[in-house]
Amino acid sequence: MQTLFVQVKCELGRAYEVADAAVQSVEQLSEIHSTSGQFDLLMKLILDDGVDPGRYINANIQTLPGVRDTYTMIVFKAFT
Repeated sequence: MQTLFVQVKCELGRAYEVADAAVQSVEQLSEIHSTSGQFDLLMKLILDDGVDPGRYINANIQTLPGVRDTYTMIVFKAFT
């Protein structure tokens, strides 16, 4: 399993539309949060091993209507 955090910048006034579209269509979406600052949304994705993160983001996140930009972080370990 691979965990990714994707920060999403949306077109003005469309963050809630983008979030709703992601919830409806992105199967590997674990969590989505609205945020303040440079980006509007923070998505947590959990991908199966062998899935190319770049291709997945290009095909499933960047193509959502209203998305202007993304910034992806691949994480290694969760500490509890």
